[in-house]
Amino acid sequence: MSGTHLPVMLAEVLDNLAPRDGGIYLDGTFGGGGYSRAILDAADCRLWAIDRDPDAIARGAALLAKSGGRLGLVQGRFGDMLSLMHDQGVTQLDGVVLDLGVSSFQLDEAERGFSFRFDGPLDMRMEKSGPSAADLVNKLPEAELADLIYQYGEERHSRRIARTIVAARVEEPITTTARLRSIIHSCMPRDPSGIDSATRSFQALRIRVNDELGEIERGLAGAAELLAPGGRLVVVSFHSLEDRIVKRFMQNSTGRAPGASRYAPSALMGSNAPASFRLVTTRALRPGEEETRANPRARSARLRTIERIVEAA
Repeated sequence: MSGTHLPVMLAEVLDNLAPRDGGIYLDGTFGGGGYSRAILDAADCRLWAIDRDPDAIARGAALLAKSGGRLGLVQGRFGDMLSLMHDQGVTQLDGVVLDLGVSSFQLDEAERGFSFRFDGPLDMRMEKSGPSAADLVNKLPEAELADLIYQYGEERHSRRIARTIVAARVEEPITTTARLRSIIHSCMPRDPSGIDSATRSFQALRIRVNDELGEIERGLAGAAELLAPGGRLVVVSFHSLEDRIVKRFMQNSTGRAPGASRYAPSALMGSNAPASFRLVTTRALRPGEEETRANPRARSARLRTIERIVEAA
């Protein structure tokens, strides 16, 4: 793995996952195979890897061939890991790792349409199927488009951007990343932080096209059900929307969720179940300065880990 395709916080992931000989693990976001390769090197274990992108599965062929039968590749969504693993005859795992968001491979391929750094078709579909970003930009009503950009991009100028997009698409359908970026630039002031003013809108479209937040919620629930006693869930997130979901899930799973009012319906129903996990990381881990210098993608990374409690005999 080289250049922009470095696995983020690899040392911390391995330290928290703690793979052991004879264990069964899942890399739910195979991508370029960086985590998978390191896990296989760290222990004589069995590893399953999932990716929804057919290109990622194809890239994994070399690692699959060299794994000596220890690696299994499955095309699908990590949100469906429970059924995907059951289909493989796997009912328990000793560890799960998830590297959320878009992969560097997807960002660096102009024809995939994930990034405005290159001019390409306005696509953004991880699975290369279903509605594309161009479909959303050209068909959604203005109010719905504004809500999408605000909710998933946390863009406070969402209504202005949506209004400008709708006016532009009347003249000609918006089909390329370069044209959408130009349209957004035309109505947005320059960001003093240096962040491109189209960044949040592109993020919002990508998240909506791929249902990324729903996928995270389903994946976390699936991992919690699959983990054996002592098994760990390690999650690396890259922006606040992802990390918020992960943090809340881990707080709830470890019994550390903020206390509800005694007048709240959930409190009246006695919903405080015994914690089935413990926090391994009491707060999110961040990449070190050396890593962020070598790999700028790592700058916003947050790593959180929980472990299923081993019940006393």
